Amino acid sequence: MIDLTVAQIAEIVGGTLADISPQDAAQRHVTGTVEFDSRAVGPGGLFLALPGARSDGHQHAQAAVAAGAVAVLAARPVGVPAIVVTPPPRPTERALAGVLEHDTDGSGAAVLAALAKLATAVARELVANGLTIIGITGSSGKTSTKDLVAAVLTPLGEVIAPPGSFNNELGHPWTVLRATRNTDYLILEMSARHPGNIAALAEIAPPAIGVVLNVGTAHLGEFGSREVIARTKSELPQAVPKSGVVILNADDPAVAAMAAVTEARVVRVGRGSSGDVRAGPVLLDELARPQFTMHSGAGAAQVHLGVFGDHQVTNALCAAAVALQCGASLEQAATALAAAGPVSRHRMQVSTRADGVTVIDDAYNANPDSMRAGLQALAWIAHGESGQSGDSPPTKRRSWAVLGEMAELGMDAIAEHDRIGRLAVRLDVSRLVVVGTGRSMSAMRHGAVMEGSWGGEVVSVSDADAALAMLRAEVQPGDVVLIKASNSAGLGVLADALVADGVGADNREGQP
Repeated sequence: MIDLTVAQIAEIVGGTLADISPQDAAQRHVTGTVEFDSRAVGPGGLFLALPGARSDGHQHAQAAVAAGAVAVLAARPVGVPAIVVTPPPRPTERALAGVLEHDTDGSGAAVLAALAKLATAVARELVANGLTIIGITGSSGKTSTKDLVAAVLTPLGEVIAPPGSFNNELGHPWTVLRATRNTDYLILEMSARHPGNIAALAEIAPPAIGVVLNVGTAHLGEFGSREVIARTKSELPQAVPKSGVVILNADDPAVAAMAAVTEARVVRVGRGSSGDVRAGPVLLDELARPQFTMHSGAGAAQVHLGVFGDHQVTNALCAAAVALQCGASLEQAATALAAAGPVSRHRMQVSTRADGVTVIDDAYNANPDSMRAGLQALAWIAHGESGQSGDSPPTKRRSWAVLGEMAELGMDAIAEHDRIGRLAVRLDVSRLVVVGTGRSMSAMRHGAVMEGSWGGEVVSVSDADAALAMLRAEVQPGDVVLIKASNSAGLGVLADALVADGVGADNREGQP
C-alpha cells in the first residue's frame, strides 16, 4: 500500500482513534500490507479485524500488532492502537457483509465499508499517478484470464493481480491496496452474487479497461435468470469511461450486445472473422493445449498456449487484446501467452505422475459451462474425442471424471447435473465417479445411466475420502483423471492427494 499515517487512514475511513494518541497517529506510518489474517501481518502493516468461522479477528488484534502491525482497523477498541469504525445502523447497509457468514452484529460490515473507502482513496491517487486498472468479469474463466493478463502485462511494467479468486467485497479492495506508487497495472476480478455488485466494485477502483468473457449460468440460483446475469455483467462496461476500452467476447451474443451500453471504445475478440483480435483454426496438442494463429489489425502471430483446454482460447484472446491496448506488440503478446502456465491452484492444472497417470485438477470452481469444458479436455487428452479440431492423440487412454456438485444453480440444479451426467457418457468417459449424496448428484448419476451407462461405468460415493480410496485402488498407469466441482465440495484435497501419490513425477505440468 502507499505510505499513509494512521491519522490519515482514520480520516479517510471516518474512524476514531483508540489506544493511540492523535500525535502518535500522525507520526506512525502504515508502509506494509493490509491483511485480514493475523498470521500474514508483517512490519508496517494494517490488520483488519473481521469475524470468522472459528474466531473473531478482534481477538487476534494484539497478536497482529506484536507481529508488526502499526494499527488495527476494527469495530471496537481492542487494547492496541486501532482505528474504530461504527457498524452501520440499518440492516440494508450491511449488504457489504454478504461475504462474511459470521457477521452477526454488523462489525464485519463496518470494517469492510471502511476498507472500501480506503481502497477508493488509494486507487484514486494511484490512477492520478498513472496506474492503469483492468477489470475482468464473466460467468466463468475470470481467474484463468486474470492470470493470462498478468503474464502479458508483466513485460510492460509492474503488475498487481489477486491471488486465486479474490474478487468480492473483501478480496477486491484488499487487492487494490497491494498496489504501490511503482505499480503500472492493477488487474481485478469482479464477481457478483446480486445485481449492483459489479457496479459497487467498479466504484472502488474505476477500470480504464473492462473485459467481459461470457454470460453463463454460474450463480443462477442467486440471479434467477440468465438475462439478469447479463445485465449484472454489463455493469462493468457501463462503468468504463468514454476514454477507456471495453473488450468483449464477440462469440457470446449476450456479451457482444454490451457494446450498446458503454460509451468506451469497444474491442471485439473471438473466433469469427469480425473480431478485432481473433483466432484462426485451433489445434490441440496431446495435453489439450491450444495452438492457433492470432490475428489483429497489426498482423498475425502464432500462439501455442501453455494452459489447457480449448476454452482457454477466448481467455487468451482477451488477454492479448488487453496487452495490445497497453502498448505491447502482437508478437510480444503471443510470446507471453506461450510462456504462461496455470498459476492459481486447482484451476486446470495438469500433472503427469511418474507412473503415467495424468491428473487434471480443476477442483476450485464449477458451473455447467466450465464443467463441459473440463470434460471436453479430459476426452481430448484421453482419446481425442472432445469434438475439437486437430489430429487425435495416437493412443487411447482410460479416462475418469470425478465430479462433485455445481453449487448455486437454484431450480436448474437437477436438470444441469443430469445434463453433465449424460455428457460424460456421450464423450465416452470410461468411469464417472459422482461424489456426494444430494439430489443434484443423484441427478448426475441418473443422467449418465439414462444416456447409456449400464455396465458399471458410473458409481456414486459419499465424499472425497471415499473417492480417493476408490481411485487409489483402481487407477492404473496411463489413466487420465479429471477432478472438478465447486469449491464447497472440497475436492481440492482429493486432487492434491492424488498428485502427491505420484511424488517423484518428472513431468508435472503447470504447477504454481
